[in-house]
Amino acid sequence: MNPTGAILGVLLAVGAAIAVAVQSVSVRVGTDDGRATDALVVVLATNILLVVPAAAVIHYPTYSLTLRAIAAFVAAGAVGTLLGRIFYYTSIERIGASRSEPLKASQPLHATAIAVVVLGERVTAGHVAGILLIVAGVAAISWETSRGDGADGDSSALALALPLAAAFLFGIEPTLAKVGFAEGTPILVGLAIKTVAATAGFLAYLRARNDLPSLGALADSNAKWYAVAGLANTGFLCLYYLALSVAPVSVVVPIIQTSPLIVMVLSVAFLSRLERVTWKLLAGACIVVGGAVVLTAFA
Repeated sequence: MNPTGAILGVLLAVGAAIAVAVQSVSVRVGTDDGRATDALVVVLATNILLVVPAAAVIHYPTYSLTLRAIAAFVAAGAVGTLLGRIFYYTSIERIGASRSEPLKASQPLHATAIAVVVLGERVTAGHVAGILLIVAGVAAISWETSRGDGADGDSSALALALPLAAAFLFGIEPTLAKVGFAEGTPILVGLAIKTVAATAGFLAYLRARNDLPSLGALADSNAKWYAVAGLANTGFLCLYYLALSVAPVSVVVPIIQTSPLIVMVLSVAFLSRLERVTWKLLAGACIVVGGAVVLTAFA
């Protein structure tokens, strides 16, 4: 791997971790008396408003699209942007940001395994050690949350399964994105396609359930938090895809899992009314971050 590309990929991934942490906390505040589906609608709309025009203008008239690239980005949108976020936002609503984010950090296990099988990426002993640390931290947090010690939300097995399902779906997305990038498609164009596909799919789903949110519902007091989440998520996506374009999935995805520790800090500072962060949860998050550091060191 190109050393310069590895360093740049690490820096971009760290920025993405900060952005996703801000997103998580914003969704938690907004869904305290709001709905996860409303949050997702606003976040997707923000993604489209910021990404699609930029992609259309910056890369006009050559978008370097092939049928393979379009299919890959549409699939990435359906799997990660749509299904992954549904599980993720619902998890934040039910068990809180400080618990959802570390549990979602099992993503590297899925992402790395898929990247090895599909893309033929090489995984070193350091990567394996880092992944094992991440999984151990996730297991500790799952145990702490399931015991209900200090938890302020739902600690049922079903609720705990939500962030793990999100992790699996998010773990599939990077490989699909890499397939699209391999066709020469620019990052913004790929982001635009997957965001539009996810938004169309989600709105169709809500329409079929007769559950489309009204403009009034989207303009209530929670809208500002959903908008912050949308801006943070758009920043995350741009940084994330830039990192994927210069570094392997097995490096980028684990580094982003430093976000649980950032979420813990933000939760202590801003969410004390909604969530309690115990020392066991913090210890589990630190183990996850330690795994990400090991992965970075051996990249």
